[in-house]
Amino acid sequence: MRINWNWILFLALAFSSCGQNSATDELIVDEEVSAVETGDFLIQVEDLEETRDFYSWTSDRIPLVSAHRGGPYPGFPENAIETFANVIKFTPAIIELDVAMTKDGVLVLMHDDNLERTTTGKGKVQDVTYVYIQGLFLKDEIGAQTTYRVPTFKEALIWSKGKVLLTVDVKQSVPYEKLIAEIRETDSEAHAAVITYSFAAAKKMHYLAPELMLSITIRNKEEIQRFEETGIPWTRVIAFTGVVERPQEFNKALHEKGVFTILGALGNLDRSAISRGDEIYAGFVQKGADILATDRPIEAAAAIKTLAPSRSSKNDYFTRK
Repeated sequence: MRINWNWILFLALAFSSCGQNSATDELIVDEEVSAVETGDFLIQVEDLEETRDFYSWTSDRIPLVSAHRGGPYPGFPENAIETFANVIKFTPAIIELDVAMTKDGVLVLMHDDNLERTTTGKGKVQDVTYVYIQGLFLKDEIGAQTTYRVPTFKEALIWSKGKVLLTVDVKQSVPYEKLIAEIRETDSEAHAAVITYSFAAAKKMHYLAPELMLSITIRNKEEIQRFEETGIPWTRVIAFTGVVERPQEFNKALHEKGVFTILGALGNLDRSAISRGDEIYAGFVQKGADILATDRPIEAAAAIKTLAPSRSSKNDYFTRK
């Protein structure tokens, strides 16, 4: 069932209008609102053609959040499928996750080289086997042990279908060929865009998997020109514009190429929102940021909810179930 995303998002996020509420706060509704269907906020694409259309910029685009490391909150550790599921109880989201490789070649979700900060284990991911990883529990952001385990990349790919779109941060230990193989083996090409941090890496990834969407760092007009020299079509690109707000005219230049922009609100911009008020997230969108990559996806989504047009050519990709 496809319904009006803007209206439902307004209802579900009304509890966080102050921008400071916990992810686990109870949503209080009156009798009229309680009749509204409840469930997860989903982004659904059927194939790569729909994915490219979803990421093709239009003036009626719906602004979104990208949950950095999956959107950890108290009790919900980074890079855990349970954490991804928690975020989409409140907002449709793109999920940014990190992929590392164990000693025996299994791709798992892990940001750090070492295990100590985010799990009950010790040592480096690349020095331990997947059997060892399986015996660990994940820790949340304050170091509290949870009951959640380290997922494999394949498990995350399978879970994502019909729920979210992914942007995949590939750690240095992971061969592109192995990552691409798992995306293809699970028929996840439409759901997984790969993050690259240099034009050389983007060219290599595009050569190996020309069908995939790529998140490519493009922060100024010079880098627009340098990107065009790579020969990668703009139809394969989501432009990560860095962690500093860019001028509106620069965002417009990317929009004229038909490209979505991702602003990295994580870090300083998220901290500014905490100190100055969550309304600054709306300001980023009004100046041309289409996706906010943030450590506070629930709060950021609440702040930008009123900027979604009541009618959009993208509406069919959003569902509540």
